[in-house]
Amino acid sequence: MNKQTKILITGGAGFIGSHLCAQLIRDGHYVICLDNLFTGSKTNIAHLLNNPNFEFIRHDITSPILLEVDEIYNLACPASPIQYQLNPVKTIKTSILGAIHVLGIAKRVHAKVLQASTSEIYGDPLVHPQTESYWGNVNPIGERSCYDEGKRVAETLFFDYHRQNNVEIKVARIFNTYGPNMAKNDGRVVSNFITQALEDRPLTIYGDGSQTRSFCYIDDLITVLIKFMNTTDKSFTGPLNIGNPKEFTILDLAEKIIKMTNSKSPIKFEVLPSDDPKIRKPSIDLARKRLNWSPKIELTEGLEKTISYFTRRLRIENN
Repeated sequence: MNKQTKILITGGAGFIGSHLCAQLIRDGHYVICLDNLFTGSKTNIAHLLNNPNFEFIRHDITSPILLEVDEIYNLACPASPIQYQLNPVKTIKTSILGAIHVLGIAKRVHAKVLQASTSEIYGDPLVHPQTESYWGNVNPIGERSCYDEGKRVAETLFFDYHRQNNVEIKVARIFNTYGPNMAKNDGRVVSNFITQALEDRPLTIYGDGSQTRSFCYIDDLITVLIKFMNTTDKSFTGPLNIGNPKEFTILDLAEKIIKMTNSKSPIKFEVLPSDDPKIRKPSIDLARKRLNWSPKIELTEGLEKTISYFTRRLRIENN
């Protein structure tokens, strides 16, 4: 019988982390979920707490921790502007110190480690679509810099640990992802629009709505993260774009969600925040070539599932 893989997921009680925990347990692994619950929620992992192959540790990854594991997925960091701008110094500490601490574990116990990086690496891009070879257009001193630059330094650390200490790394640049377990008030556009529409409140669009995003459903993301981690080629480190290359304007998304929810919500336009990217679309040629992966779930299907989730959640909260 093969030895059971022990996997650490930092930020495991968050939106993406909770789905990853559940899938890896279904795949037969032992999962340690580490989270300080700043933006994560125990509700997201409540169904796993009594599972013998699941362990929850409440811990802040900005402080060191000693663990014996085979693999690490480093997802710890607030990921929406509202969340990461609440305490920008803490955000950049989470990205940089968190990377140092998980890389330290990986170096000590010879674990493979995956960094959940971000499309924000590219900033407000001057290249479209964004390829992994593009270095980005990032403001180093803006209000979003704590997240953008924190993730960029984390990537630097991952590659330096790989070159200097032979740590086996995977770096995934995640583009806009949505689905169940998103926080209701985290400021991400899909969760914002759905909750506003379900409550017949105005849908808030920043700018004129012509800016574009590409939306990947959570199940597609989890599939490719695990595929990427499971590749045995140690030279295949990434960075690897992960996302859905189909591009939509924010106004298109708002109108689609209003229609799908039969909402009476009007659309309200607000001032566009500084450094908000005008275009965002991944090139996923590398993922297609190396992993034979492309997203399967279309926006309408993914939105139906996400709307159902928020409908149930709001019903529970309002009763």
